[in-house]
Amino acid sequence: MNELSSHHTSSHPTSSYHTYNEIRSQPRAWQAALERASRAPLPQAGDYAQTLFTGCGSTYYLSLAAAALYQSLTQRPARAIPGGELLLNPQTALTDQPTLLVAISRSGTTTETVKAVERFKAQGRGDVVAITNYETELAQLADAIILIPEGQERSVAQTRSFASMYVAATVFGLRMAGEANGLLDAMAALPALGERLLQEYAPLARELGENLDFDRFYFLGSGIRYGLACEVNLKMKEMTLTHSEPFHFLEFRHGPMSMVNERAVVVGLVSEHNFGPEQAVLDEMRALGGTILSLGEGGTDVAFRSGVAEILRGVLYLPVLQLMALYRSLAKGLDPDHPNNLSAVIQLSNL
Repeated sequence: MNELSSHHTSSHPTSSYHTYNEIRSQPRAWQAALERASRAPLPQAGDYAQTLFTGCGSTYYLSLAAAALYQSLTQRPARAIPGGELLLNPQTALTDQPTLLVAISRSGTTTETVKAVERFKAQGRGDVVAITNYETELAQLADAIILIPEGQERSVAQTRSFASMYVAATVFGLRMAGEANGLLDAMAALPALGERLLQEYAPLARELGENLDFDRFYFLGSGIRYGLACEVNLKMKEMTLTHSEPFHFLEFRHGPMSMVNERAVVVGLVSEHNFGPEQAVLDEMRALGGTILSLGEGGTDVAFRSGVAEILRGVLYLPVLQLMALYRSLAKGLDPDHPNNLSAVIQLSNL
């Protein structure tokens, strides 16, 4: 790793920020999500020709991850589409075949998502499952709901809410695949693992986050991890106003690597299954002068050492990277609870 310097400038204690407390407390929300998603009544996967996942912003990225996870588990077609695209261009995603729509929203009141669901229901396209932290409009529209109030937040940028809903989406995929027993039981280990990662790697997250010599961040993830790479990239953008982009691992060589230099951080959400080719990309970026931060089950800078099946451990990539963005925000003198130009819920009157 390159030599790092600290530029922490905030005059307020870190614990005074909602975002910090929401990141640190999220393993409890994971536990609640496991319990609630395990009990929620759900439809049968075999009743639908395809499953669509939709959301906006963070929850669109969650939809990308959840759709990849769902298809991997059920072997049934699944894809993600932003709520706004489902509303404005439904013909690009919908067919005449029976469709299950999984709508994901922290607030349950985001205009594009709610209106897309309303139209989907009015046209008799299929059934709707809602994954949300609040019992609001979306929950009332849904045929089935996974509600996780423990993931609710006061800050704008999603951290605890995203992670809780991702855990719920994982349980949803397992149950829809009929694999709820052994794999679902194994997920019980995740909250304690999250606590350990937050304790063990908080100093590393702070060291990297507070180094303002870095001016660009790239987040690499493939398969079920690509949506997660998009999400942690968004946290860096929102909280720190830093140039940040997500890519699939092998795609990064096809042009984007031209941006790598000594001021770049390349973060790899490394898989166990594809460790060799993914690590090779990171090694090449290190040779170009980039600082590398790798996360994975083992042989990485942040090592999960979870013993949990790879398809279940996606949530473990989130906490350390959320903390890194939090510390960078504070080092730049920003307020992570209230990112520039953003509000917690986007509600529109012209749709």
